[in-house]
Amino acid sequence: MKLTFQPGRNIAMKVPAHEYQRTLAFYREMLALEELTPAGAEGEHTPRFDFGGKVLWLDCVPGISQAEIWLEIVTDDLEAAAAHFDEHDCVRRDEIEPLPEGFRAFWISSPANIIHLISENTAS
Repeated sequence: MKLTFQPGRNIAMKVPAHEYQRTLAFYREMLALEELTPAGAEGEHTPRFDFGGKVLWLDCVPGISQAEIWLEIVTDDLEAAAAHFDEHDCVRRDEIEPLPEGFRAFWISSPANIIHLISENTAS
């Protein structure tokens, strides 16, 4: 079986705390994107929006100086993907953010320092 990768559904925008409220207002009010965040969940859940069939998450991250975009990539063979990235000297970044217990995924960085979540395709 050939190892394959596909774009995942999730895009995370990591936003500095000092820019967060204005950024949130931009997506909610200026662009008026459909918000997927459960009603009344403010402060409990990360706001997320429909972004053309993808889910755009807006994470407030104290201590960063500029926004970052993180992307999800899915694969059918997580172990083969890990070996593939290791063979090609791709930088693993598992320390970047803890993943939920039992969630089959890991973090990498592209040569341009874009963070990617490599996750197992559970739709199969």
